[in-house]
Amino acid sequence: MKEHILIVDDDNDMVELLEYNLSAAGYDALGFLNTKHVRKVLVEEKIDLILMDRNLPDIEGSYYIEMLRSKNINTPVIFLSAKDSQEDIKDAFLRGADDYVTKPFDMEELILRIKAVLRRYNSQLKEITQILEYKDMKLDLNMHKVSIDHVDTTLTNLETSLLQTLLNNKGKVLDRDFLLKHVWKETQNIHPKTVNVAIKRLKEKIDPSGEKEYVKTIRGVGYLLT
Repeated sequence: MKEHILIVDDDNDMVELLEYNLSAAGYDALGFLNTKHVRKVLVEEKIDLILMDRNLPDIEGSYYIEMLRSKNINTPVIFLSAKDSQEDIKDAFLRGADDYVTKPFDMEELILRIKAVLRRYNSQLKEITQILEYKDMKLDLNMHKVSIDHVDTTLTNLETSLLQTLLNNKGKVLDRDFLLKHVWKETQNIHPKTVNVAIKRLKEKIDPSGEKEYVKTIRGVGYLLT
């Protein structure tokens, strides 16, 4: 399975160069020119690493990463920045960097650094293997994978968090506000139908035939893992 790298840089040529070289190196690369949709992608999709510029139009990159860390989003980050003073580099690590590469940089060296950060991060995850079991279902929180009747299905970050929350609260009816707070980490600025759509997509993945009925909708109240 390809590892997914998210690029945030306001230089379109740089984004395209990184996307091309990362794809050639065997990664799935997704580029953004600002941070507007980044958090949504990190919550909903499985992103393995972020390449983050610091001089962004909407926010200084290290402050943005610090905000993500405060929301318990711990995706590894490598800063790519023209800021090259010792104070700048030190500040970035204090705000949540896993590595720091100054511009201009050698592409081969960057890819080696990416491999090193991912190897270190994946090794840490393996040491904390987290498997939740329920009936004939096994949810691997590290791999974002659910196994049902020995058939594996890959989940997004959002789907993994949603299923984890349901499993941790089995037998309880969970309303929309509870799920927004525990899965999306907020209850404001989210479309009311967001939870409904996410539950529908999760049910389609874990119970495509509808025979098992793991998740029951309690009309007007919320959702229940039966």
